[in-house]
Amino acid sequence: MKNRTNVRWLTQLSLLVAILLVMNYTPLLGYVQFGPISASLLTVPVAIGAMTMGPLAGAILGGVFGATSFIQMVEGKSQMGTQLFSVNPFGAFVVSFVARVLMGLCAALIFNALRKAMPKKEKLCCVIGAICTPVLNTVFFMGFLVLFFYNCDYVQNVAQTLDATNVFMFIVYLVGVQAVIEWLICGVVASAVTVPVRKYLKLN
Repeated sequence: MKNRTNVRWLTQLSLLVAILLVMNYTPLLGYVQFGPISASLLTVPVAIGAMTMGPLAGAILGGVFGATSFIQMVEGKSQMGTQLFSVNPFGAFVVSFVARVLMGLCAALIFNALRKAMPKKEKLCCVIGAICTPVLNTVFFMGFLVLFFYNCDYVQNVAQTLDATNVFMFIVYLVGVQAVIEWLICGVVASAVTVPVRKYLKLN
């Protein structure tokens, strides 16, 4: 029984990793571009994995997401990412990779806490968990971005272009539209998939 469970877990994880990679290398599926940054839809499979498979899967899927993002920085496929990598490669790694690992891990932990607090409200827990994933992505990404890069010339130029006079306004102006899109899409799609999957796997 334990071996069967492990095989099923690995199979589910492999499927979600494959979906992540397909979305990443199919721009119309994985990203919606808004100026210097893009709204990522890769939070959807991360949210599904975090809520159906637990913290380890959430961290791994977040790591896959982060690895593809960092590779795009290195390859020069992301306008902002390329600039950040040229300024501070380590900071760019934290912003792109570490932030996404924490996103997947924390999304799963939050969902588990919600399930314990509201054991009879499965659908609501899935909706909240699905929305939390892109919200955490935004929080960790922008938090590390400000921590490592806010004072660099490129980010200051972006802030001036956006007419952002402080850190808070910079964050709001930079991620406002794309963040809302990420939250809505992930909240709808991830919860719609997670509820029947958890029911099928008898996790509720």
